[in-house]
Amino acid sequence: MSNKKTDKSLKLSAVRRGDPELAREIAKYDYPLPSREYILQILGDQEGVPLSFDDLCDRLDIKDFEREDFQRRLGAMARDGQLMQNRRGDWLIPDKADLLGGRIQGHPDGYGFLVPDDKAKGNDVFLSAKEMAKVLHGDRAIVRLVGVDRRGRPEGKIVEVTDRVNTRVVGRVINEHGVCFVSAENRRISQDILLPPPAKGDKKALRPTAGQVVMVEIIEQPNVRSQPIGRVVEILGNYADPGMEIEIALRKHDLPFEFSKEALQQTKKLPDTVRKSDWKGREDLTGLPLVTIDGETARDFDDAVYCERQGKGFRLVVAIADVSHYVESGSVLDQEAYDRGNSVYFPRRVIPMLPEKLSNGLCSLNPQVERLCMVCDMSLSVTGAIKRYRFYPAVMFSQARLTYTEVAAALYDLDPATRKKLEPLLPHLEALDDVFRLLAKAREKRGAIDFDTVETRMIFDDNGKISRIEPYERNDAHRLIEECMLAANVCASEYLHEQEHPTLYRIHEGPTPEKLTKLREFFATFGMQLGGGDKPSAKDYAKLLEKIQGRPDKLLLQTVMLRSLSQAVYSPDNVGHFGLAYESYTHFTSPIRRYPDLLVHRAIKAALNREKYRPGNWDEIGIHCSATERRADEATRDVESWLKCFYMKDRVGEEFTGSISAVVPFGIFVALDDVFVEGLVHVSDLGRDYFHFDEAAHTMVGERSGARYRLSDRVKIQVARVDMEQNKIDFRLVDEASGTSQEAVKSNRKRR
Repeated sequence: MSNKKTDKSLKLSAVRRGDPELAREIAKYDYPLPSREYILQILGDQEGVPLSFDDLCDRLDIKDFEREDFQRRLGAMARDGQLMQNRRGDWLIPDKADLLGGRIQGHPDGYGFLVPDDKAKGNDVFLSAKEMAKVLHGDRAIVRLVGVDRRGRPEGKIVEVTDRVNTRVVGRVINEHGVCFVSAENRRISQDILLPPPAKGDKKALRPTAGQVVMVEIIEQPNVRSQPIGRVVEILGNYADPGMEIEIALRKHDLPFEFSKEALQQTKKLPDTVRKSDWKGREDLTGLPLVTIDGETARDFDDAVYCERQGKGFRLVVAIADVSHYVESGSVLDQEAYDRGNSVYFPRRVIPMLPEKLSNGLCSLNPQVERLCMVCDMSLSVTGAIKRYRFYPAVMFSQARLTYTEVAAALYDLDPATRKKLEPLLPHLEALDDVFRLLAKAREKRGAIDFDTVETRMIFDDNGKISRIEPYERNDAHRLIEECMLAANVCASEYLHEQEHPTLYRIHEGPTPEKLTKLREFFATFGMQLGGGDKPSAKDYAKLLEKIQGRPDKLLLQTVMLRSLSQAVYSPDNVGHFGLAYESYTHFTSPIRRYPDLLVHRAIKAALNREKYRPGNWDEIGIHCSATERRADEATRDVESWLKCFYMKDRVGEEFTGSISAVVPFGIFVALDDVFVEGLVHVSDLGRDYFHFDEAAHTMVGERSGARYRLSDRVKIQVARVDMEQNKIDFRLVDEASGTSQEAVKSNRKRR
């Protein structure tokens, strides 16, 4: 993430000038090395044989002072599976030796797969349990294809492990017959990690007891002859301790949760309030009645809004916390924010992207204090079209910290007490509501997809345990703010696109040809069709959604539509946002909690000053930010699953009704109506029959009985088992005619 300027006077030899990616390397580095593409070209097309390090240096005219950096580049290419070394130490291209590089993906049952770095080179490669004994989930390796397994999948043999990514693992201590080992919380790591007894007299050694959760450092990686060996470096406590589920998730997903001393020291040097010197080059918006509107528990306020009527249209001002003023590119704080990628919101605990002094203090748009901000100032027509917009840095003064609940009470419930309390702000809030209605109509006309989903929240008792799970209704105040943020994000995207300034776009691609074919085949069985031909638009999806409203199988049809779409990611390639029906879209409105937004702010500032912001390789940054977002989602999902298991462990034997939320080869998942918990009915518990999974129809079908269990079908279940170790809840179906579980029915038949 260097911002150094290139030394344009650097003279390169004719060989080095032959690099096809020389311009890119010069733009990124002071002393450009041969690009990865050029190295592969030399080893492949030009030489065609493995080369030693010295030979490669000679061939590419590497100077003595460059050799160390060049060695590091080759090592990075090896970690990415682009290169490998043979037993003589010569460098070669794996493809030339019929080898395939990629990342190991473990399975709880012991086997695994190698996921190729280049998907164009083939499907995932099956690795037997014997091969998986050499590696851990997440490691990088090179495999040789040795044939196909009994299911027709390509099967491989590990040739070399190029990168060991697991240095520390969180898990539970188990003692069997005097042998201690750690069972990893990440079930994809199926190997147990041995714990040798501490040396006699070693008073510093940690001695956990069976059942405790620990962090173990791997001191010997696994190989074909021995399993991994570790040393306990931290005892977290007992599994059922309050908050343990979060401590486990933080370590299991490698989430940074403590700021470095350097970052905290840098934060300490920052002022507590806005200084007069900070006003330079900024517009004064302190007289504008901007307000923040958030949830009751929010503590970091990224955005403030203001609206007024302007002629026949409206002026909409969206002010966003100016984090980039305090977090400088390339600083220690910046690196910490980049590593995190985003804040992580667990039930009852937040892991912030920035230290609290910034996230809840200096950057947060708290009421009744001056704050620095970046402003998107928009003029809207009576149809909701954005006619003009302008970006500029400013100083603001939030008039009030409002909540969605009280704004809804004032605007939509017309509650007299709330309206009186907000009386000075009401004209601006009502103007905001008018703009929201216009933007919502424009959204509908645009054809943005709007799936009906139920959000839930956990209510905790005084002991920190779930007392209930309840649906969380989004009111029009939520939607009002959402539309304002969407408008500002679109303006940010359009501005940077017009300025030809690179940035991270928030992209969402349409369905793949394979998913589209399956979706069309599925809807054809219902006599319905998705429009748009080979390239349907969001509007085509929206029209189909409109057709299924009011149908009893709406949940089924909507779920299948939703699963046909890809996940939104960050990328410098502007391919648009399919779901929102935008040709260009980015994230600008949450720089306190999302790193991409911080990058967008810096890019806008640079464009305003007719400069270029160069944080590094935009592609790699986009991949990283997308990965940290997924990491946060997986961690929060783990925590919620554990809490739900804990909530249900005392309800074994109770009966509930629900809907089938997923159909998989090994059974059906059922989402319960009133408690908003999901569990599995295993295929063996579906009835006395052989059941087969019909992927296209999202159905499990009985071979002899013809019994069918389809996505969204209503069923009655009994809670059979709660496994706190695996975070799993098992259900069994209840025979509604008799009111007994299928297990009881089977038992009665045996007695008869």
